[in-house]
Amino acid sequence: MSAQTVHIKSFGCQMNKLDTALVGAALKEAGFGFTDSVKEADVVLINTCSVREHAEERVFSHLGHLKHIKESRPDMLVGVIGCMAQRLGGELLARDEVDIVCGPAQIPQITGLITKTLQEKKKTLAVTEKIRQAAPENPALEEFESVYDSNDAQVPAQAYVRVMRGCDKFCTYCVVPYVRGPEVSRPPEAVIGQIKRLAGEGVKQVTLLGQRVNSYKYNTCGKTYCLADLLYMASEIEGIEWIRFVTSYPAEECYDEILRAMAELPKVCNHLHLPAQSGSDKILKAMNRNYTASKYLELLDKARDTVPGIAIAGDFIVGFAGETEKDFQKTVSLVEKARYKNCFIFKYSPRPGTTADKRLQDTVSIEVKKRRNTELLAVQERISDELSKRFLGKEVKILVEGLSKKPHLNSAKGGKKPDLCSKNGDLRPQLVGRTETDWIVVFNGPESLAGEFAEVKITRTRPLTLFGELARKD
Repeated sequence: MSAQTVHIKSFGCQMNKLDTALVGAALKEAGFGFTDSVKEADVVLINTCSVREHAEERVFSHLGHLKHIKESRPDMLVGVIGCMAQRLGGELLARDEVDIVCGPAQIPQITGLITKTLQEKKKTLAVTEKIRQAAPENPALEEFESVYDSNDAQVPAQAYVRVMRGCDKFCTYCVVPYVRGPEVSRPPEAVIGQIKRLAGEGVKQVTLLGQRVNSYKYNTCGKTYCLADLLYMASEIEGIEWIRFVTSYPAEECYDEILRAMAELPKVCNHLHLPAQSGSDKILKAMNRNYTASKYLELLDKARDTVPGIAIAGDFIVGFAGETEKDFQKTVSLVEKARYKNCFIFKYSPRPGTTADKRLQDTVSIEVKKRRNTELLAVQERISDELSKRFLGKEVKILVEGLSKKPHLNSAKGGKKPDLCSKNGDLRPQLVGRTETDWIVVFNGPESLAGEFAEVKITRTRPLTLFGELARKD
């Protein structure tokens, strides 16, 4: 078995990145090797996302490429795992190039599924038939979370820790409740135990994950734990210096307690991802979001009053079913008032099986969706540009992630400089890191800083990126 090599390709959110890390750890323990080359792999796994149509289109495109490779390498095993696998099941398995289809709840079985498929040369389907009737606790999933820690070797000193799975909100456009199942929170002792192990391995920053992370709730020994309790407990762990959490739902549920924890605990980063999705009450109701635009803005005001200097990110869907120009302008108005650090903005695409797909007519043309998407992005870019300029001349503390994945221009007016800049005779690569408020910072320094904290003086800004010079290592 040790001779078998695996290539894993991941699409989607942090949840998928975590699942990919866990799968990789499990396969490594089972004796599999790994390769960055699809053409050299014996097993290719694609971890998929179903939240947007574009994400699925990318997977189908990748499968088409693999089909071509399998024509010359018929023994190569191809597995599709994750949300798209749960949603499409047998439809995916019917494709010539696909050998395994494995849903999110079956991911702990992936090593056995691969071994069985390699031995028996038969296609394998492992999905949950009635995802909403899944058992409230799954020992196999908990063991999988706890045994295989999730440090990403590509981002030293950082790790994701899942605190809950699933979602019970049923927003009309969203497929997550149908592919990830009901909300299930992990025991607090399991979460904290995992963070302690990660700290012992040198992890300095942990990000607590949940589809609706602020709804975390676990009853044990007569006490109900919420996310704020986890933040206090994690802050006591020696070695952990920064704690983040994503993604929150705009609700009063434990909101005051969470904000209070952010204000009181120096280790909890002052960054909140709070998707709004629309600024129109009519559209919010059609989306089944259970709040109004004014109530959402009140939550932002409370966050800023409780946690001075907090940075807030948002999500929006433009062109939702029935969205008029007046509705869209209300969204523009909300973005103007919210003053987000950054926003993730998407064009609406109906997801099969959701309430919106079944009951609402997709009335907005693709041309209008594109125009609204471009307009809202421009509004947010202007706001982000204004906020970023406040950092000019200031020193910021960052956790260095490593080499920048793309070249940046270091001069103020677009003059080109190479990625390697010389100072005192030393060639220093271009590095990237993030502040506690999640601003991306690009600077030149030694590659050995990856995974370390550093102070950088900001000399130039762009809407989503700060550029600077290394002041000192923390």
